[in-house]
Formats: sequence, C-alpha cells, structure tokens
Amino acid sequence: MYIHITVWYVCLTVFCLIILTGEANLKPENVEIHIIDDNFFLKWNSSSESVKNVTFSADYQILGTDNWKKLSGCQHITSTKCNFSSVELENVFEKIELRIRAEEGNNTSTWYEVEPFVPFLEAQIGPPDVHLEAEDKAIILSISPPGTKDSIMWAMDRSSFRYSVVIWKNSSSLEERTETVYPEDKIYKLSPEITYCLKVKAELRLQSRVGCYSPVYCINTTERHKVPSPENIQINADSQIYVLKWDYPYENVTFQAQWLRAFFKKIPGNHSDKWKQIPNCENVTSTHCVFPREVSSRGIYYVRVRASNGNGTSFWSEEKEFNTEMKTIIFPPVISVKSVTDDSLHVSVGASEESENMSVNQLYPLIYEVIFWENTSNAERKVLEKKTNFIFPDLKPLTVYCVKARALIENDRRNKGSSFSDTVCEKTKPGNTSKTWLIVGTCTALFSIPVVIYVVSVFLRCVKYVFFPSSKPPSSVDEYFSDQPLRNLLLSTSEEQTERCFIIENASVITEIEETDEIDEVHKKYSSQTSQDSGNYSNEDENSGSKISEEFPQQDSV
Repeated sequence: MYIHITVWYVCLTVFCLIILTGEANLKPENVEIHIIDDNFFLKWNSSSESVKNVTFSADYQILGTDNWKKLSGCQHITSTKCNFSSVELENVFEKIELRIRAEEGNNTSTWYEVEPFVPFLEAQIGPPDVHLEAEDKAIILSISPPGTKDSIMWAMDRSSFRYSVVIWKNSSSLEERTETVYPEDKIYKLSPEITYCLKVKAELRLQSRVGCYSPVYCINTTERHKVPSPENIQINADSQIYVLKWDYPYENVTFQAQWLRAFFKKIPGNHSDKWKQIPNCENVTSTHCVFPREVSSRGIYYVRVRASNGNGTSFWSEEKEFNTEMKTIIFPPVISVKSVTDDSLHVSVGASEESENMSVNQLYPLIYEVIFWENTSNAERKVLEKKTNFIFPDLKPLTVYCVKARALIENDRRNKGSSFSDTVCEKTKPGNTSKTWLIVGTCTALFSIPVVIYVVSVFLRCVKYVFFPSSKPPSSVDEYFSDQPLRNLLLSTSEEQTERCFIIENASVITEIEETDEIDEVHKKYSSQTSQDSGNYSNEDENSGSKISEEFPQQDSV
C-alpha cells in the first residue's frame, strides 16, 4: 500500500514538472514596443521555438480602467512580431498596459505584462515623403509631414515640423551641404544640367526630437533658362513707403513682384495661390518699385520677383524674407519737463512731427523708455511704461535734473525702437526749508539794523573822544576853577601872562613887584604846590615881607 502511494506521488510530481516546464518554455520573453509615426509594433523572444503549433496573443487596456481588450493584429499569431496599428486609440497621451502569452493546444503560458507606456512619448518620427521639381538653378521641394494625413500621433505638430535637407552632387558626395527648409521651399544656388541627390529628415525642435532620414532622391536640373531670374532682392524703408530693389543684367524687360505671408510657409501643402501681387510692382520697367506702407499689415512676408521680355518669362527669383517690424522707422519722441513742486518733476512724452504723419503708432503699439538723472551725477533711473506722462518724486529742491526718452515697439523680441530724444534739463522749485530760512534771515536783518547803528555810533564817539578831544574842559573842572586867573592856567594859550602882586605893609608904602614868567613855569609851580596846604603861601609871604622890610630902610637912609 505504501509503495503504491509513493509511485502515485512520483508520477504526479513528474507530470506537474512536465506541465510547468512546458509552460515555462512557452512564455514570451524580452517584449519590446516600437512606435514609428502611427505604426505600432510588438516584438518578443520565445523559448519555445522547438515546440510546434505555438501561437501568441496580446491584450491591452487603458491604465486604471481594469478592462482588458483583445489587441487587434496580435491574436493567435505564430511569429514573434505583430502590428497593432489598426487599434484606434482615442488619446495617445494616456498610459496603456499590454500583456502577451503563448498558447500550445490546450496549454497556455502565464501573461507577460509590459510596463505601462505613453504612446506619444515612445513614438519616433518617421521619414517624410518628398516630391522634387527641377529648375535651372534651383530645386523645388514639396515635403509631406511624417505619418498619414489623418495621423493621430502628430495631429498637433504637423505645422511645427522643420525639415533638414542634405544635398550633394551625384558625382561627388563629398560636397554635401545642409539646409533647413519649409514643407514648400526651394534650394537655390545650383548649377544647370547637374544631377543632385538629397535626403530629408523631420524635427520637432521644441521637443528636441529628431526623425530618421528619408530615402535618397535624385533629380537633374534643367538647362540654363533663356530669361534669367532677377537677383539680389532688397527692401528698404522710408518714412511712408517701401522700396523694393533688384539687379538685372538686361534692359527692355518688365518685372512683376509678389509677396506671401510667412505663416503659410509653415503649413504643409501647396500655397502657390496665396502669393499676392504687390501694389505698384506689376509690369514695371525699372529695377525697383515703390509701394506705400499702409498696404501691408504687421508681420513677416516673403517677396519674389520675375522678369519678362515678351518672348518668355523667367523663373521666380530667390525669395527674400521681409519683416515689416525690422523695416519700420520709429522717430524719437519729443519730451517736455516741468517742475511741479520742490521735490518732483512732471515729464510728458509726445510724438514727433514725422511720426504723426505715419501710421506706425496704429500698426505697432509703442512703449516709452525714459531715463532720468541728476545733472551732477551719473546715477540713472530708468522707467519703461506705455503711458506718456511720468511723475518723478522724492527729488531735491533747487536741483537740476535731466531727462531723455525713446520709443520701443511693444512685445518686440528684437527690442526695435527709436533713437533717444534730445536731453531736456529742469530745475526743481525751492523747498519749504529754504523759504523758512529766507524769512528768518529777513527778520534777523531788520532787527539787527538798529543794534548795528547804535554800536557804530558809540564806537564813533569813543574814537572822537580819544583822537579828537574838545578844547573846553569838562563842566566839573570848569566849576572848580571858577576864578579867572586859575581858569587861564588850564587854557592853552600862546600869550604870556603877567601876574601883579601888591604888598602892603604900611598904608603909606606900596611896593609893586612885577614878575614875568612863562606860562609853562607858572603851570609847573602851580602843579608842584597843589599838594601843599595854604601854610606854605603864608610862609613865603612872611619871608618876602621881611626881605622887603629890610630894603625899605635902606631906601630911607638914602
């Protein structure tokens, strides 16, 4: 009994191993997804190549929906590759899940699940379709964008493709040159009757995605045309007109000029009917034509010219890009500056007389760049505004400030604008502080005038008293010396004074003594005796009297 159970267990184990081994051999490996434009491919490796009658099937679902669907084109196939381009995806930006398994009779492998992916991010840009047409010195290119006309993958990018062309002479592949072209474009500067070969690839530059090259196309240029094309197309702008010029070697020829809005160049397809005749540039006999500015709206154009001599017409010239913004003349504005208060200036910006006569202000909205600085400083303040009136506050009183301005085209990446206007300078008004000091100074001067007058008068009196004294003594001295003789001593005189003295000893004898002295001696005597009392005078009198009495007897005896 035990032996039978063991045998049964061994058989079951072997059977399971066989099944598991077969399943392991059937399961796909290294599954890869390849997307080129709108073509979807699924590739894988199989370890069951030796096993016959093995097929593969795949399912898909939108991530998060939990609704697996049969992948059309990948059901019960015997190869290790399938094309499921027929699956109609509503949105190539949604994540998709894929799974694949192997089948052999009633045996199936487990599912191999592919990591979720976004079709647009996995897609590669395929080669574009190219159509060529030859001229004597140019090749016309007509390029169809990658994918089909109803492409889901590039539906939003068909007009964003740029194309890179590599061209060379068939006889020498070393002389390659590369050019960037539009879907409808020309390659110029070729030689007549030469075989040229080229290949083209598409690019999405904003996404940094580059496609693969197309197959090589070759074409022969035609023989030299009897009527040559005009060359060296130029466009110059004047105040109100455009001047279109070109070079041509022959006379007695008429010319025709056309232009095309540049955005048509980016749209795939033939736009030959979108070229329009330039006013005043049809059947002209000179190598230039003039047309007014107002006939063109703002934007970029392409211009071409061809010649006709009555017997034939030339090919169109090389197309010249013409940007109306680059050719627009913007005149410098006129500014005026006015001092509003002591700490602000008002700046007004206006159009010049030349620009008032033009439609540039209507075609191109302008903004103004105003540069403001103090006249004695190099530090500048810059203002960029659409308005035409500016107030510069927080300035210094009684200070000179200078202003200049220029006009710029609004939202222009090339910063197209006029030259700067003439510099205008203005002085700010005096501030309240200056007025206050002026009032205080005036009041101080008014009150100080009387004080100054008084001080000057006192000073003059002192000078007069010291350097020019009065000849009359002060009143106090005059009162003290009330007697006339003493008063005469103090007075300055050049005359000699005679003093007469009478001594009366007896009533019968009178002696007269005359003394004559100079006024200076009398003054000295008087000055030396001022410190003595009256007793001195009495002693002198006595002595004098005794002398006189001695003399008198002598006279008597005589």
